[in-house]
Amino acid sequence: MLDIEFFRARFNTYLENKLTTKAPVNLYEPIGYIMGIGGKRLRPILTLISTDVLGGNYEEAMDAALAVEVFHNFSLVHDDIMDAAPLRRGEKTVHKKWDINTGILSGDVMLINSYQYFENYPADLFKSLIEVFSKTAIEVCEGQQYDMDFEISDEVSVPDYLKMITYKTAVLVAAAMKMGAIIAKASKNTQDAIYNFGINLGIAFQLQDDYLDAFGNPENFGKQVGGDIIENKKTFLYLKAIELGNTEEINELKNLFSIKPQNPREKIQTVKEIFVHSGSADVTRNEIKKFTRRAFEILESLEAPDNKKKILEELGNKLMNREV
Repeated sequence: MLDIEFFRARFNTYLENKLTTKAPVNLYEPIGYIMGIGGKRLRPILTLISTDVLGGNYEEAMDAALAVEVFHNFSLVHDDIMDAAPLRRGEKTVHKKWDINTGILSGDVMLINSYQYFENYPADLFKSLIEVFSKTAIEVCEGQQYDMDFEISDEVSVPDYLKMITYKTAVLVAAAMKMGAIIAKASKNTQDAIYNFGINLGIAFQLQDDYLDAFGNPENFGKQVGGDIIENKKTFLYLKAIELGNTEEINELKNLFSIKPQNPREKIQTVKEIFVHSGSADVTRNEIKKFTRRAFEILESLEAPDNKKKILEELGNKLMNREV
């Protein structure tokens, strides 16, 4: 049976062969830079695995996988500009290494490139793939807008937050898998099932990311622990602490999330203590398990050989037990 690392290696080789720096260098070099500084390659791997699990040839899914990964990195380049983020994957963000205008323009080219990769498919597949991809691209942008709106809103609910992370994170995971199913020529029911598997896995993945942002090991996490707390992000942890905490905890949390101190270490520590004491940390861990369990239930009912489905189960378990 092929394993996750096999698909990662094959995709990385394909990506390296496709990426070239041409004139104007200041437009294309940033693209090679952001695509080359690592990342889990989760979404393209899921496209390849889904194609293989459902009886297709994973090599035929390479361009769709590439489209997904280029689009994902395009969104990161523009998100980093909006967040004024200095680091991505431990390296300077594109707009910090070059400038904001370069980040915007290089990101624009990446978005266009992501659509071009679908041109390598026959007309019937092209139409089906583009329909999924375009709908997803809009939803990702809507998710980003919700995320920005929440930063200035005091009325954010848990359902609001789950909708936001579904659009901002989960739909692209789900679409990556559905496109693999389309390329494998799976039935409509199977396409929908693997999409729903991806939605639940994507939500669990983002909740895990939120949890690790507060409680991850700084040596393993790859970015600053407590970054969401510093930026006053109303994550699931925050919203549940507001819901479950006592009056003193709620007031302190609201006060801490209204300031950005010069030295945030004490703020991070206090907020984490409230997350733990209020029960929010435990609830978040349970919610991660719940969405993972839902994903596995869908996987169990999927019409595919059990020995092939094991790779998706392995990937899901790895994502939920990760420290980065």
